Amino acid sequence: MITLAATPMLETERLLLRAPEGGDWPAFDAFLASDRAAFVRSVDYSEAISWRAWGHVIGHWAMRGFGTFVITRRDDRRAIGMCGPWFPATWPEPEIGWTLWDAGAEGAGYAREAARATIAHAFGPLGWQTAVSYIAPANARSIALAERLGARLDPAAAHPGDEPTLVFRHPAPEAKT
Repeated sequence: MITLAATPMLETERLLLRAPEGGDWPAFDAFLASDRAAFVRSVDYSEAISWRAWGHVIGHWAMRGFGTFVITRRDDRRAIGMCGPWFPATWPEPEIGWTLWDAGAEGAGYAREAARATIAHAFGPLGWQTAVSYIAPANARSIALAERLGARLDPAAAHPGDEPTLVFRHPAPEAKT
């Protein structure tokens, strides 16, 4: 399996966060094909669009030098989701995004644990001064996670696309009390 070279791996108490690999695409594709992906898909599912989206995930690392990490549990290393810094060319601000692909992984705190690690990475080694999360207004679980992470709604912030989107601004880790 070919992997991205010279990409960091983040470790938390229960998780390893690593760069995406080609072998992760089936899990990503299954997630995008599911109803659970309604908040991250901008169009109806198709395998062709899923394939291009996965190429975008991997290509972001090559073009930006950073990207979203694939979330794996330390004990089995199976891809269960994705989390991390994301800043496509046309977006107004850098984002911290998250998705759990595996419904069985929800409710265990994995997304929060991964998000905390990637926020620290973005504000630390990447040198970000700001980060937001773009969230669909009906995505109550992601809104709750953003708030648990200390992010606050920023109604004046721009967002990508034309769909209604809430923008939650993350404080720098040292600003949290």
